[in-house]
Amino acid sequence: MRARDMAVEYETVGVNSDAIDAARLLAEHRLPGLLVVDDNGSPAAILPASQMIKVLVPGYVIEDPTLASVVDERHADRLCQALAGLKVRDCLSRTTPAPPVAAPDDTALEVAALMAEVRSPLVAVVDKAKDGTHLLGVITASHLLERLLSAAGES
Repeated sequence: MRARDMAVEYETVGVNSDAIDAARLLAEHRLPGLLVVDDNGSPAAILPASQMIKVLVPGYVIEDPTLASVVDERHADRLCQALAGLKVRDCLSRTTPAPPVAAPDDTALEVAALMAEVRSPLVAVVDKAKDGTHLLGVITASHLLERLLSAAGES
């Protein structure tokens, strides 16, 4: 199996997309994360769903999780208001590494090793051509597991 054969279409957002729209994509499609692309459509980052949740949680609660129990439900239900006016770039961690990228001819083991090394829920499959970078699709950890189990006769 080659990366090009495992890559599937996947939701992407631009760095300047509205954060609330990104949160809706994550929720509606139950995605582990989103591939963030730059203005040229090249992979720029991965926005894990857990990072989006972190943006919603007030800083004082992150510093002292015991404070979460004193916030009433009415206020807790309004956590998503924290996304109002934010862009996707505002939700990325300051230490967000470059997204893992596989070449079209990479094997399933190469993709798995890359995914394991950077602990990413997805890998972008990119074809680098003379006319620019072309995103062929994404391989998610669950899709990779499905393909590997199928190949082993375990599905």
